[in-house]
Amino acid sequence: MRFLLDQSADARLVTHLRSLGHDAIRVGADHPGGIPDRQVLSLAVADSRILITDDRDLGELVFKDRLPHTGVIYFRLDDYAPLPTKIARLDYVLTHYGDQLKQFITVTPHRVRVRIT
Repeated sequence: MRFLLDQSADARLVTHLRSLGHDAIRVGADHPGGIPDRQVLSLAVADSRILITDDRDLGELVFKDRLPHTGVIYFRLDDYAPLPTKIARLDYVLTHYGDQLKQFITVTPHRVRVRIT
C-alpha cells in the first residue's frame, strides 16, 4: 500500500510501514514542510496514497468542504502516546480494516470508526 504521512504524524511510523513492505513518504521529508492541509490532501490524491494524520482539520476538509481523498487515517491519540501504542493501533487498522482504507478512519486508543465518504 501507499501512504503519505502528514507532518503532524509521528515520522517514525514511516520506518514501521516500510518495514512491512509499504511505500511510505512524509510531508517535511519527501515534500516541503509547512504546506497547507488542502495541498497535503491533494498530494495524497495525486499520488494515490492513504493519508495518515494527527490533524483534525483534515476531517473538515473531507466532510464539510467535500474535498476528494484516497483514504485518511486520523489518529486521535494522546499527544504523548508512545510509539508502541501508535504502531499497535496502526497495525490493528491495517489488519482489521484493510478493505476500508479508502474511507475516513478515526483511530482512538480503544476504538476505530470508519466514516464512508
